[in-house]
Amino acid sequence: MARHTHREIHHTQRIGWLRAAVLGANDGIVSTASLVIGVAAASASHGNILLTGVAGLVAGAMSMAAGEYVSVHSQADSEEADLARERAELAADPIAEQRELTGIYVARGLEPSLAKQVAEQLSAHDALGAHARDELGISPALRARPIQAALASAASFALGAALPLVVIALSSAQGLILWVSTTSLIFLALLGVVAARVGGSSILTAAWRVTFWGALAMAITAGIGKLFGTVI
Repeated sequence: MARHTHREIHHTQRIGWLRAAVLGANDGIVSTASLVIGVAAASASHGNILLTGVAGLVAGAMSMAAGEYVSVHSQADSEEADLARERAELAADPIAEQRELTGIYVARGLEPSLAKQVAEQLSAHDALGAHARDELGISPALRARPIQAALASAASFALGAALPLVVIALSSAQGLILWVSTTSLIFLALLGVVAARVGGSSILTAAWRVTFWGALAMAITAGIGKLFGTVI
């Protein structure tokens, strides 16, 4: 009889790239919209406003990629250091490590005899994998992936930043500030909806949260600019 393997796709398997993508797109929309609104308020020409936005897109995407890569790579280095230490401990005293694994399973509710059997079988199959997952909390789905995170951040920032630029290209100089601010809030709400659908969370909560913080960021930027005599 053929055996069928049931595979489930869980939302936590997407958490690494989803976090970077949502952060990048949100930052792209908010920072670019704020930048071009500031330049437009300073009575710059339509061409200069668009050029400023493009420069902000490129600089922001590179900054997001570099920052995300360094941050996530630091996490990956920490994980590798923990795994290396665990690997050395397994080589030096595998019995003690097996007892440690047994204690973890007992603490999680298994009977001592069953916990010992589970620890023995998992250790025989993949001792390092068992300790990485159950002692260190490191799993394949949640492992730090610096390159993936950097690419996701750069691409999503560029996509988010491109949205206000499209609005600028299609709008007149007179109504530019109103159009950019309004459409940016709409884009942020849609971003929250997409992130919620992919991550399996509440759509309304996600949409409200990302829109609120985006609006707050633009309002504070405009307020500071007005305080000093120029909207920046």
